[in-house]
Amino acid sequence: MGASEPSLRRIDPTTWEIPRDARRGMRVPARVIADGELLAEIRGDESLEQLRNVATLPGIVEAAIAMPDIHQGYGFPVGGVAAMDVDDGVVSPGGVGYDINCGVRLLALPLAADELDAPTKERLMDELFRTVPVGTGSGGGIDLDAAQLDRVLREGPRALLARGVGVDADVECCESNGRLDGADPAAVSPRARQRGAGQLGTIGSGNHFVELQSVERIVAPDAARELGLAEGQLTVLIHSGSRGLGHQVCSDYVRTMDSVIAHYGIRLPDRQLACAPISSREGRAYLAAMAAAANFAWANRHAIAHRVRSALRRVLGAGVAEGTTTIYDVAHNVAKFERYRGQRLLVHRKGATRAFPAGSSEIPSRYRSCGQPVFIPGSMGTASWVLVGAPGAVERTFGTTCHGAGRRLSRTRARRQIHGRELARQLGERGIAVRAASARGLAEEAPFAYKEVDRVVEVVERAGIARRVARLVPIGVVKG
Repeated sequence: MGASEPSLRRIDPTTWEIPRDARRGMRVPARVIADGELLAEIRGDESLEQLRNVATLPGIVEAAIAMPDIHQGYGFPVGGVAAMDVDDGVVSPGGVGYDINCGVRLLALPLAADELDAPTKERLMDELFRTVPVGTGSGGGIDLDAAQLDRVLREGPRALLARGVGVDADVECCESNGRLDGADPAAVSPRARQRGAGQLGTIGSGNHFVELQSVERIVAPDAARELGLAEGQLTVLIHSGSRGLGHQVCSDYVRTMDSVIAHYGIRLPDRQLACAPISSREGRAYLAAMAAAANFAWANRHAIAHRVRSALRRVLGAGVAEGTTTIYDVAHNVAKFERYRGQRLLVHRKGATRAFPAGSSEIPSRYRSCGQPVFIPGSMGTASWVLVGAPGAVERTFGTTCHGAGRRLSRTRARRQIHGRELARQLGERGIAVRAASARGLAEEAPFAYKEVDRVVEVVERAGIARRVARLVPIGVVKG
């Protein structure tokens, strides 16, 4: 599959389409938001073939859509969007992913970067590394008994407020107020609960991180004022998800749905697309478990933010900790019921971020005049972007934009090119203090393993689905 092939055609400056008749079984076209250079990188894996496969799913509406950070995933490509008609469509765990509600939360500090001298920054990074548990299977999370875990699965971060973890304003600045309706703890298996036990308030491994940043540049001063961001300001970006609990929920329901595909008469080009009708017993059970895992993930980032404030208090004082606010918390691995052009749909976003424009009732009232905040992390050696949703997202992508720069090299290929200790040394020379649980894991997340985030963000702005607000650059990173 490539740009030179007749089946992939450019339909406008930022959109490429594989028509419905390109292969047997496609119910809708497959569309990619990209420019020519990004498309050349996208063609390096099987993500376009996966996108064509998604276009064969029962009940899919309008198109299978990919963001410019698309890369190969499990079943669905990462960076994929698929909206299903609720009456005759399906839900697919692969369309959400294994890390249910992996997402990002941005904190704004009442402090400028030039107020943080080098020795204090090093102490702060040490304290963050001690305070926020990292690594595969990391324990050290908040202890919850069975009833308390059930409450988190049903209510999300609001269940933690009574324990003195976070404040109301943190919850109000979460997508969907940090809670998906319909969550049922009973739909979450004992194994999933066991894997999640003790992990609330932990980063995990892979591409998850806590990053200390500085606002390098403001692009849209009006929106930046609405969000409370200023040039030179310190911020902390938190990237984590539902940990072992969400991974097990996905594993459980991939197996369940694979076993009932034939019963529902569903034919799939790839068994990784295992699915069931939205209205089926299996579909309803997955949605209930997925919502519970999503609520757990919001609670996880909420608890991590609380621990970040604790580290700030110990190093920079109570005033800085108490003045640190949540800008927003947004999911990028979730399926949600939403309405478009009068039709109720189940929108799968896998490695894709909701980007509702100004005026949407789904946006916290304080941001309603500028649009929903969107955070696009790059890599620990480049930059991250703050954007706000634009009207084109509703018109073109079911209210969605990208979620990051997107991988261009596999983890194995990245490890072959650099050792983690050498990468840490190089980043340190550039003023980026690194704390990591594993040299191997650090090498896997080397900046060269990712696409150029500035180009990705430029494309989504040109496409009219989000507009740039501020560019953030890393000055310290804690990696799993």
